[in-house]
Amino acid sequence: MADASAIKEHMDVIGADGVHVGTVDHVDGNRIKLTKADSGEGSHKGHHHYISLGLVADVEGDKVRLSANADVAVTFEEEA
Repeated sequence: MADASAIKEHMDVIGADGVHVGTVDHVDGNRIKLTKADSGEGSHKGHHHYISLGLVADVEGDKVRLSANADVAVTFEEEA
């Protein structure tokens, strides 16, 4: 797991495949809270989602890279 203190607001969260998963709102305990703008559609729209810090492979510049591809990583998201 990467250093959580390196994760900052507005960083892009991308899957191992380089596909955008979300944008960091802030780190909340052992999870990354994503902005509402990346909450998806339908019943997922309009509220925050969380990604476990355990999925973070690296922090590269202004990007948080996950250890899973984007399509897999979103299945691990938790809703607020």
